Amino acid sequence: MREFDTPPIPISQTTVAARSAFITRTYAHLFAAIVAFTVVEYALFVSGAAAAIFELVAATNWLFVLLAFIVVATVASSMAHRALSQPLQYLALGIYVVAEALIFAPLLYLADSLYPGTIVAAAFATLVGFTALTAIVFVTRKDFSFMRTALIWIGVGALLAIVASVVFGFQLGTLFSIAMIVFAGAVILYNTSNVLHHFPEDRYVAAALELFAAVALMFWYVLRLFMGSRR
Repeated sequence: MREFDTPPIPISQTTVAARSAFITRTYAHLFAAIVAFTVVEYALFVSGAAAAIFELVAATNWLFVLLAFIVVATVASSMAHRALSQPLQYLALGIYVVAEALIFAPLLYLADSLYPGTIVAAAFATLVGFTALTAIVFVTRKDFSFMRTALIWIGVGALLAIVASVVFGFQLGTLFSIAMIVFAGAVILYNTSNVLHHFPEDRYVAAALELFAAVALMFWYVLRLFMGSRR
């Protein structure tokens, strides 16, 4: 991997045909990532690995799992953005999808065991939310890049809240889940806007990774909210 010798050209400055092809490839890869995530989760459940992961997480500290996931996610995202070769970009996306599947496994196992029906309901709600937010960006063509700094600070604040909850043993509760769903929605707006305006033409794999990350974040907290409502 190496840095670009010259700044990459944003997709918004290319031809209509190039933009159309970029968007098609990005969302095709997003769909493929979601399918791959589902397949990996299915394999984890069928093999019994999901139950084993749940027991392991239940016996340890969630903070270590969270930190490991953040490291993997950061490395994968950086690799996808910076890699010049397509194989490395696909490797980054694959690593990220597998990492998401592993981090989701204990939550999905708990939901499937104690709250039947919540996984499907949460997946549907996430799909509706993602579709609506995507439509807003595509219809308005608005550039949401101005949200970047605010999203970074809110994300850091949310991470600190999660760490504090683990260290001091308190529950973040329903309001935190709702706040994180709103945050995930804002991230979807921001990332979708980047897909339309700022990503280079050859970074559709990285664009798909960013969108997948935002969808996964929303799904995580929608599922937690639905599980909380069933208690």
